[in-house]
Amino acid sequence: MWRETVTLDRPYNFEQVLQRLALNPLNAADIATNTIKVPVWQDGRPVVATVQGTGTFEAPQFLVSASENVRERVSEIFGWSTEMAEVHRHFAATSLQPLFERFAHTPLVLEFDYFDCLTRCIIHQQLNLKFAFTLTDRFVKQYGFEQEGVWFGPTPERTAAIPIEELRELQFSQRKAEYLTGLAQHIVSGKLDLEELRHLSDEEVAKRLLPLRGIGPWTVENFLMFALGRPNLFPKADIGIQRAVQQLFGLEQKPDQAFLAKLQEEYNPYGSYASLYLWRSIE
Repeated sequence: MWRETVTLDRPYNFEQVLQRLALNPLNAADIATNTIKVPVWQDGRPVVATVQGTGTFEAPQFLVSASENVRERVSEIFGWSTEMAEVHRHFAATSLQPLFERFAHTPLVLEFDYFDCLTRCIIHQQLNLKFAFTLTDRFVKQYGFEQEGVWFGPTPERTAAIPIEELRELQFSQRKAEYLTGLAQHIVSGKLDLEELRHLSDEEVAKRLLPLRGIGPWTVENFLMFALGRPNLFPKADIGIQRAVQQLFGLEQKPDQAFLAKLQEEYNPYGSYASLYLWRSIE
């Protein structure tokens, strides 16, 4: 068993991280013990990493354990190498200053797997959050697998082979079922290499993903933000962002695109953090 204690030299809001991760019922997050179990793929092998916060906000420390050394991926997921001080200095002079005080030093935490991120985005499209979580839960538990009390989502190979009729029985729409299996088939055939995307610019990633059925700008923005950790995404079409902005600014109606475009300019080059904190304000 591999164990390592990770100590950061900057503030880190693990409490907020755990609270957000716990919103997804598939995540093995335990707020009482300050712990989360993370499903990680290491050289094609599924590995469960346990991360426990043992420090404080000002002096963060984590005990990480797994069957093998997965520190690099766990550090990437939790943003342990990200310097947040400059981000907070930037927002101290913006309209989001109250939120950046409330959720101070909450990092962008990445989805545990690239394919899971895309499938979750497709499932969540145009659904209320409760049913989206229910549908995702059915999909993962039917076609994924459990290891050490942690759920790993279905692989592209498994998903590509799922009959559309089976997904329809789980209450997937015909189109959404086709989108999921079609995406998986592109990956299995080699037409789409998800690992390659991490080395491309935001624009190049969009060019690879947008031609695929079921993937639009909203899904691309979410993938860039929560799979690849890109810092400057502000999905103006997201209903949650619109609701949060309406609430923050006391607007009678949801903000129009011109209003949101001005905010996007104000939040540049850290739009992803603005998005995250706006979402946190209404979650």
